[in-house]
Amino acid sequence: MLKALEDISSTKKRLKIEIPAETIEAEIKKGLLDVQRKSKLPGFRPGKAPMTMIEKKFGRNVEADVLERMVPEFYMAAVREADIKPVSGPVVEESFDFQRNIPLSMTIMVDVRPKVENLNYEDIPVKDIPIEVIDAEVDSVLKNLAEEKAAYEAVDDGINTGDLVTVDYTVKSAGTADNPHWDSTAKDVVLKVGSGPYPQEFFDGLTGKRKDEEFELEAAFPEDLQSPFAGKKPKFEIKIKDIKRRNVAAVDDEFAKDLGLENAGQLRDRVRENIITVKNREADRAKQKEILDKLLESHSFDAPESLLDAEIKGIIDEIKSSGKDNRPDEELLAELRPHAEKSVKASILLELIGEKEGITVKEEDVKEEVLAIARRFYISPENVIKYYVAKDGSLEGLKRTVFEKKVLNFLLGKAKIEK
Repeated sequence: MLKALEDISSTKKRLKIEIPAETIEAEIKKGLLDVQRKSKLPGFRPGKAPMTMIEKKFGRNVEADVLERMVPEFYMAAVREADIKPVSGPVVEESFDFQRNIPLSMTIMVDVRPKVENLNYEDIPVKDIPIEVIDAEVDSVLKNLAEEKAAYEAVDDGINTGDLVTVDYTVKSAGTADNPHWDSTAKDVVLKVGSGPYPQEFFDGLTGKRKDEEFELEAAFPEDLQSPFAGKKPKFEIKIKDIKRRNVAAVDDEFAKDLGLENAGQLRDRVRENIITVKNREADRAKQKEILDKLLESHSFDAPESLLDAEIKGIIDEIKSSGKDNRPDEELLAELRPHAEKSVKASILLELIGEKEGITVKEEDVKEEVLAIARRFYISPENVIKYYVAKDGSLEGLKRTVFEKKVLNFLLGKAKIEK
């Protein structure tokens, strides 16, 4: 039972809990009787061993089992009685020495979700974001679609920038006192004209050449180029073996049919619809961000340290694993703390609003989110689930994301959209 509740801060509480001696003793005796019924000790019929012997042999184990079960039960009962919501695991401040027939007292420190007074989230004014799609945007998407489906095909005319060229070459160098004479031969080398570890002078020498043509080419390779010829001016003896050029299909009725549509007009309409869907989604996200910002401005409360530390650690781990920033953690900490604090507070507000409105996450909601992520990143739903389980140890992180999305959609529905 809860003996005392001490407010260390709005997000940290100290609980003094006491488990009555008679309650513990009753559970220990029940456990010993259960052991006695199941025990088979030498010299006694099953279940008939004296209780003194059972206590001597199994007493410590039974006591440990009882405490392992009862301490969490009384802790959770104390949490309910104190009307607090822990956001971190409990920390026992001092070790306790359990003795039979004496009440068990514990002092526990825990981070809790802060109470937010006068939570108001209706009719929040939000700027409307008009959606418009112009022909140039549709043309750009169609052009990208055509380029994605383009294939390289063999051509007979002269080499152009962007062509894939297959060559055999021999490189000869007269050599100097510091760099002696050397030769290098390579066959079936595939290179893309205009890119790769070659200077522009080299590509200029290829331009216009045709299949089966043999010629010599000399080019100076800069010192900083990632090439075995860096800092040298070798002479190449080259034979062109194959030239392939990207063939970008025309966006016509045939192209549309390849994509499962009836004609180019229907394809154009579908692309426009998709652009509108994406823009609406982006506009909703912008409006939801504005709502959250205004909620944070109008409600003042502290972020629990344990949640803040976890958020900062997650951001730093992500930055380090991506290789984006190799500064020491201490330097990143100061820079990231305001962002992490805002994120934690926003999450608390969404949780409070969701609970107040009875917003829940069903199994179908999680399945829909998994399928949406799978479609967006072109991976299987199974791999989406594996990713979240590997990242969080369960699907709780994904469920949290779905929950917050539902709350944000609810808030947007309650907002006052200003034209």
